Amino acid sequence: MKKLILSMAAVAGLLAATASYAQVPASAPAGTTGLCKDGSFYSGATKKGACKGHKGVKTWYGASTAAGAASAPAAAASAPAATPAAAPAKAPAAASSAKAVAPGGGPGQVWVNTSTKVYHCQGDKYYGTTKHGSYMSEADAKAKGYRPDAGKACQ
Repeated sequence: MKKLILSMAAVAGLLAATASYAQVPASAPAGTTGLCKDGSFYSGATKKGACKGHKGVKTWYGASTAAGAASAPAAAASAPAATPAAAPAKAPAAASSAKAVAPGGGPGQVWVNTSTKVYHCQGDKYYGTTKHGSYMSEADAKAKGYRPDAGKACQ
């Protein structure tokens, strides 16, 4: 009888694992919740507006992150020894607001996304964070045929 229950639990666990969303790749920046069709990563909390200007969402990781965070408190409640493990579960949520920015840049420099041919101004959420790109002056970006994000030149 115990073997039957254990077998059923194992099958249920496998079904739950296969029904879950894709996992974030190791190469993705911390806090990544989606992969855009142009290869750039997205780190917003919702799908609404995700990958706008990046050809749409290819893969969404956000639900698996939220499910993992939701299951952490349940695990902590069932096992008192797991309480210290609940603190690290909050770390990815804090990291989701900060993206790794490519070294360089600064005043007068724009980030050119070489795969989308769009440049981003300093202070923009994509500034220095897209998968393919480099820093250059706004004048150089325009001269090389890149266009400003959302059609707005830098201030």
